[in-house]
Formats: sequence, C-alpha cells, structure tokens
Amino acid sequence: MTKIGVISDTHLRMPDDRMFKLAEKQFRDVSMVLHAGDLVSIRVLDPFHDKQVVAVCGNMCERDSTQVLSPKEVITVDGVRIGLIHGWGSRSGLEDRIFPEFDDVEAIVYGHTHTPANHLRQGVLMFNPGAYTAYSMGREAGSVGILTVTENGITGEIIPL
Repeated sequence: MTKIGVISDTHLRMPDDRMFKLAEKQFRDVSMVLHAGDLVSIRVLDPFHDKQVVAVCGNMCERDSTQVLSPKEVITVDGVRIGLIHGWGSRSGLEDRIFPEFDDVEAIVYGHTHTPANHLRQGVLMFNPGAYTAYSMGREAGSVGILTVTENGITGEIIPL
C-alpha cells in the first residue's frame, strides 16, 4: 500500500506555518506528494523536502515555477498510472477539458476549481483535493487529499483543514 498526499491551489510565495504542520500531521505517512498547480512559487514545496514530490504549474505560477514544472505529468505508482494537471479556463466543464489530455490512466488529479472532487468517470478516478487556500470560495479553511494505491487500484479521500 502506498499513500500519496495531494495538494493544490496553495497560492503562496512562501510556505506558511499551516503547510509545515500539514507535512508533519496529515502527510506524515505519505511517501509522495502531488501538487496540482497554482503553487505560485516553487518554494511552497519546501515543507515536503523529505518526500518525493511531483508538481505541475498552474495559471497563477510565477516564473521560478513555470521554468521547472510542466503543465501536466503522468506518473506510475505501484503499477497505477496517475495523470496530474492543473486545468485552465472556466471552472465549469473543467473535467470535460482535462479528461482527453490523458490516455491509459487510472486516475486524473487536478486543481483550478477550488472544489474537492473524488469520483469515477468512465472508470477513471477524478480527484481534486480542493484548494489549500480556500479564501476565494467563501470557506474559512481549505482541503487537501490522500490517494491510496493498493493491489486493488487507487482510492481517494478529501481531508478538510
């Protein structure tokens, strides 16, 4: 069994205290962290220095992020292929736009909408951890996620902060 921490839409230039606590608590037992874009600055990944990190850039990323991060990635964890993308354009209909970006994946992890999602679409897990900083959606606290990969496949869990 492999656990993966998932975060998106941090919208920070530097990691805040909450992010260091996230690394110590909710992401303590994960072996990898996926960041689904809108880091703003690559330094936001610093709290996860002891984990394998895969991140993609989003529409709010600054130059230090866009120079080193791709707009999408495909990774394989214990034989399970996971697509990672931020998303673009209107929040409405985003899954329709990102779904055809990946072939032969068991999960698509995305951000941009600031709204958590954890459901199957044509047999593919569509997973959005929601926004780490949820201020723009009228909520006080954001959310993150945990993906669990087992011999039976991949499942997701949304974790309110």
